[in-house]
Amino acid sequence: MELLFARNELDEKPKKVKLEKITDELKEAGEKIFYFDKDNSHKDMMALVDALEDEGYNVYFREVRYGLADEEYMYEVHAL
Repeated sequence: MELLFARNELDEKPKKVKLEKITDELKEAGEKIFYFDKDNSHKDMMALVDALEDEGYNVYFREVRYGLADEEYMYEVHAL
């Protein structure tokens, strides 16, 4: 599964990341907060949450709004 990290600037392209890279970072740190781009489908984000929970992590997922427009949001995934 490939997901897109949140952009740092509005005009740049989001960086791709694989599920294996995310789980490797969690194994090193133990807990981490990830921010994902709005271009990810909600279905893919739920699949990520399910995959991390299957590995034994507690996962908190939410949409973070950073503007007033409907398309100004990103996904936050906090895995413990």
